[in-house]
Amino acid sequence: MAPSVPDIVPPVTDTIADLKLAATKEDKFPPTQVYEHTDPGAKADRAKPHLLTPETNVTHLSPFLGTEISGALNELAAERKVLIFCNQDFKDIGPDRQIAIAKHFGRIQRHPTSGDVKGYPEFHVVYRDTEHDRLKEIISDERINRTQWHSDVSYEKQPAGTTFFFILDRPEVGADTLFASQVEAYNRLSPEFKKRLEGLRAVHSAVEQAESSRRRGGVVRREPVLTEHPVVRRHPVTGEKALYTEESEYLLKFLFDHIAKGADFQIRARYEPGSVVVWDNRVTAHSATGDFNPGERRHAVRLTPEAKVPTEV
Repeated sequence: MAPSVPDIVPPVTDTIADLKLAATKEDKFPPTQVYEHTDPGAKADRAKPHLLTPETNVTHLSPFLGTEISGALNELAAERKVLIFCNQDFKDIGPDRQIAIAKHFGRIQRHPTSGDVKGYPEFHVVYRDTEHDRLKEIISDERINRTQWHSDVSYEKQPAGTTFFFILDRPEVGADTLFASQVEAYNRLSPEFKKRLEGLRAVHSAVEQAESSRRRGGVVRREPVLTEHPVVRRHPVTGEKALYTEESEYLLKFLFDHIAKGADFQIRARYEPGSVVVWDNRVTAHSATGDFNPGERRHAVRLTPEAKVPTEV
């Protein structure tokens, strides 16, 4: 069984009261500045001799994305898009070491509206139980499907790249994460449709997120931004083209529905004690699944390094 909240190693949040306090503090962040980012995967050995040793068990979950690794990441995360590391002690190594590992992949985003950990604004806390269910505030009970496909913090000038997510407490069944390959979603489009997308840009907004936080009495540590990104972006390591959209009307809504309904280029990441999921936000979309007993707790932490400004095809 995964550890419950009181078992978390200090100085990570010890109780739900501390979590609520961390989520309502009045820290303010300045506007995010663009910085020079070089993807470490560009310097990696494609053979990966230090990662893929004879003792490493590797199971590909789909031809297009998703690899489960037991045993023993740079380029592998870019190639496979989602990595699921099993039986890791990552949650126990302490916040400074966790941040140092994630920071290898870029400057870590400090979320403007989420709960975080006192003294460690790099942590994005994901928490849900009977009394604290923000998913209901975002997705109404009137919807018959509660999936919400997205790429994290796409409104940033330099959105998320290689992202870390680890579980502290989880339901016995359910609460998985769905992932979709936006590379394969792009590959499925006709040549004519791909040509139509060339040069198009879409606006990614943090306004709705900030307004939602204000409505529920939460924090807005940094004023929301609107940022344009190309609808099709190229990965700096693999060179692959990928869709990069948020839900909108007409053309973008078609692309969004195409990603959401593409079950044959999606996987489901299941969590066990010691699971650490590492994925590339530049070429994937994901959604939580609210399919677990509301009386159970789902408690996790995300570290979100920011990568390069998305480039045109």
